[in-house]
Amino acid sequence: MKNKEIELMERRARNFLEISEYLVGKGIYDLAAFNAEQAAQLRLKAALLKVVGDYPKTHSIILLLKELGRVDEERVKKFIEENRGMLHALEDAYLTSRYFLKTFGREDAVELLRVCRGVFRLCEELGV
Repeated sequence: MKNKEIELMERRARNFLEISEYLVGKGIYDLAAFNAEQAAQLRLKAALLKVVGDYPKTHSIILLLKELGRVDEERVKKFIEENRGMLHALEDAYLTSRYFLKTFGREDAVELLRVCRGVFRLCEELGV
């Protein structure tokens, strides 16, 4: 059962990423930011499900990354340190798009996509 759940989460994560890229191209930056956050969150949860068997019930990308540190603490710690500001912005994209009237511009959406792709790349490099 877990394998099917992991596959579904990974597929949805890729779909959210593709939708985010499409929305940036269409100039719909708020939803692009939201979809980038969803992509990163699901990709991390799938990775944790794969290596730990579960994941924290949180929307925090940073907390999920810290949990992923069980695989390679130094590498994950370095990724967080290098991207801390944008990781916080990615987390904010979830909350602000649903509950507040914050907007995102093109540069914001492009940077959030960059860090989201970095999360995907990190998971691939860690083999999860």
